[in-house]
Order: sequence, then C-alpha cells, then structure tokens
Amino acid sequence: MVIIQHAHQGVTDDVFLRLDGLLPDSEVFLKLEGLNPAGSIKIKAAVGMVEDAERDGTLGSTRRLIESSSGSLGIALAMVAAGKGYSFTCVTDPNVSPQSLATMRALGAEVVQVDERDANGGFLGTRIAYIHERLAEDPGLVWLNQYANPANPATHARTTATSILRSIGRVDQLFVGAGTTGTLMGCVSHFRAHSPRTKIVAVDAESSVTFGDRPRARHIPGIGTSRRPELCVPEAVDEVIHVAEPDAIRMCRRIARERGLLTGGSTGSVLAALAQAGPFIPSGSCVVALSPDMGERYLQTIYHDEWVDRTFGDQVLNRRDVSCLPLSV
Repeated sequence: MVIIQHAHQGVTDDVFLRLDGLLPDSEVFLKLEGLNPAGSIKIKAAVGMVEDAERDGTLGSTRRLIESSSGSLGIALAMVAAGKGYSFTCVTDPNVSPQSLATMRALGAEVVQVDERDANGGFLGTRIAYIHERLAEDPGLVWLNQYANPANPATHARTTATSILRSIGRVDQLFVGAGTTGTLMGCVSHFRAHSPRTKIVAVDAESSVTFGDRPRARHIPGIGTSRRPELCVPEAVDEVIHVAEPDAIRMCRRIARERGLLTGGSTGSVLAALAQAGPFIPSGSCVVALSPDMGERYLQTIYHDEWVDRTFGDQVLNRRDVSCLPLSV
C-alpha cells in the first residue's frame, strides 16, 4: 500500500492509494477526494461555480444562493457560503445521510427536504421544481445549477483530471462515477486533449436514467439520477457500467474490513464496476478510479445493519457471493 500525496491551494488534489493485488498484473490507484476541505470532491465544484458567478456578475449584489444536492455539494457550498458571507439554501431529499444534514445545518445553511418522488421514481425532479418555485418568488436568489453549469466540468478538467496525469502519468483506464456528471465530463474533456488513448469508463447506478437505464427508486446518494443532467454527453465516454446498490454496499463493507478504508457509496459503486470489468482489463494496465468521499457520513446508512436490512432485505447482509475481485493480499 503506497500513498502519493501533494497538496496545493487548499485542495488536497493529489492523494492516491495504490490498491496492491486488486487486479492481477496491473496497477490500480484510488484517487482519494475525501481528504479535501468539506470532505469530498465537491469542494472543487463549489468553489469553481461560486467564483465563476462572482466573476461574470451573476451574483451581483445578492448574497443568497440555492442549490439541489444529495449531500456532498450541499456541505461544500455551505462551507463556501459561510466563508464568503452568503446565505445558502440546500434542497435535498430523504436519501441524504443524517450526518450530511447535520453538517449543513451546523454550517448555517437552510436545508429543505422534499419528500415527493418525481415521475421517474427519484427526487431530483421534485428538488428542481421546488427551486424554480423559490426563484419565481425571489428573483434575487441565485441557483448555481450544478447539472448544467459549465464551470462544474471546467473545474474538474483544470484540477481533478490534470492532477491524475501529473501524478500517475500513463493511465490506461479511468473509472469515474456519474452523478451530475461534472467530474466525468471534466475528465473526458481533459483526457481527450492530453491522453486520448485512455479508456474512460462511466459508472452509474442501476435504475438511473443518466445513461438510459429503466428508472426505479434508489437509496444511495451521490451516484445516478432520475433526470439526465444537461452536462452529460453519453457518447463521450468509452463504456458505461451500471452497478446495483446492494453490490455497491457489499463492496464498501468489504473494502472497510479487508483494506481498512471507509468509503462512501459512490466509491463502492466505482470499485464494484472495476470488479466487473477486471477480467477484461489487459495485464500491465494502469487503472485509476475516483473515490469522491469517505464513509463517515454513511455510518447510519451503508454501514448500519438495521438500515441495510430494512432497505434491501437479505440482498446484502446474508449474501457472500458479491461478484468482486480478491481484495486481500
């Protein structure tokens, strides 16, 4: 196990954990974004979108922001807003973890939870509809709109993707989870220009409509959508792997117990996708997978037996046949 670290400009953007033995005859590096301020990769999008809005005059004299988030961006924006003296409203839903909810409120954010599912069985459409209602009532309110804001992927092209090539060099395959697809599209933009031979694999949740799966209710925040983000260009990626939520949870728990690494559900999904793809990855490859946040925020959900049993029944706790690569070395 080797850690490569380099920090700059307040963002810990170059921390990689080499997962020895995960793929036979290949190297796997997990890019750990959970060590960033606000505890996730979303601090980069939050800073990038706010600073872009300040530069182009979108914020003007208003000091009031609103955004839809399942947790991590909400925390990041709450931190940025507090530091800059803005008020911030986060519109979220029942899938947000209790820790994320408490963190946003501790940072001074107003948190609104919608509870009505949209036409595709998720909450994103309802969250955005609520934001439109608030904007109609208050024209001075500014919606950063992470799902369509070009500053979102531009930030990741400039930071996340750049740091991968700077730190690792040759990257044969890159696995990125798809939520708003800001990180994914930013990586696509940078890698197509600077490392076009890198295969980019988008990891999505089963029941997410982002890459055309049939919509159903989901429970793990941070990956998948019930409404395709405007930023998403599906044909820009080389492959899409859909991961079932029980597989993501089993992977999170296995990584925690066998590697001592507590990760969030998006990371579990990305590593489960890597496990599915493993037999088809050529020997001698260098593979990078993105880990958006750590697992402390999910101790009452993903790592809580009662929540898992109540939400998924025996699909997780009583099954040992998770389709994954050997993780012990």
